[in-house]
Amino acid sequence: MANHIIVYLKAEQNAEVMSEHVSVKDIASVYCSEREVCEKIKAIEIHKFCEEEKKRKVVSILKVIELIEKELSGIVVQNIGENATLIEWVDVDKHKGIMQWIKLAFVAGISFCGTGFTIMAYHNDIGITKIFGMIYEQVMGRTSDGYTIMELSYSIGLAIGIIVFFNHIGGRRITKDPTPIEVEMRVYESDVNKALIETSDREGKSDDVA
Repeated sequence: MANHIIVYLKAEQNAEVMSEHVSVKDIASVYCSEREVCEKIKAIEIHKFCEEEKKRKVVSILKVIELIEKELSGIVVQNIGENATLIEWVDVDKHKGIMQWIKLAFVAGISFCGTGFTIMAYHNDIGITKIFGMIYEQVMGRTSDGYTIMELSYSIGLAIGIIVFFNHIGGRRITKDPTPIEVEMRVYESDVNKALIETSDREGKSDDVA
């Protein structure tokens, strides 16, 4: 063992690549005491996508270790990351142009209209106009015309609450803490990756050792 070079491999659960040629550096962080060896390992190709092939591929880290040890002798690879990596080939050219802006505008419009409709439906369900009217009449002694300080304060408070919840004003983050939506998105992304990896393993479509 004293004559061997120890290489530490930290594989990611999901990796997006822009090129059809996938190397070790695209899916994992590599560290060893010998810089030259480290660079050689990073450059080892582990998969090549074809046009006819699906844009997703699951590669076992055991397969990656096998390729590394075949390429370089006298090393010991220790994985401290994931056991398999889901590789997604992203065609950058397909995500450019006017269609990307149209999709963005469509999603933004749906989100805005959907959120507005949900808020209005909720207010209508609880009868918030009647509640405000009753409170205003009890406090002020006269009937509300529907446009009082209560409606204004509630609208401002609702907007502030949404901003605080999403933790963003435009493109700026208010605090460094992730929002509940960001946390749930990370959990969802992790669950999807695990499901795709497990499905690929069961169907025997992942690259693994013989």
